[in-house]
Amino acid sequence: MPDLKWGEPNRVQAGLMLLTTVTCILGVVLVAQAAPLSVSGLLADPDRFNGRPVTVNGRMSNLRESVSRRGTRRYTFDLGDGIDTVHVISFQKPPCQSGAAMVEGTFEQVRRMVKVSYSFEEVTARNVTCLPTPAPTSK
Repeated sequence: MPDLKWGEPNRVQAGLMLLTTVTCILGVVLVAQAAPLSVSGLLADPDRFNGRPVTVNGRMSNLRESVSRRGTRRYTFDLGDGIDTVHVISFQKPPCQSGAAMVEGTFEQVRRMVKVSYSFEEVTARNVTCLPTPAPTSK
């Protein structure tokens, strides 16, 4: 048996520490990949999701492109579900201009104070996926 000094982890302890770390990382990844929310579901409890990663489904509209003074290109659009709408900012051009979409990003309640204090909700997108729109049925 090897001569172990107090405080030095042995192979079993090292293995358990590694297993615990991997399990924690996997748990965080699975939580971040939770089922997509509707826009109404997101806005029904904005404090719960503030500053957190979200996946939201809805209909994309009002795509706009702008360039900052520093030359950074950004795209903004509205994502709605027929009841509520959330503002989305993306630094990559979305693959579609309108229609059904899934947005993965970080949700934030933005509070600004200019002459009057106001707040709004927005998602900073890291990925926008265009979803197929069902074909209309004919009778």
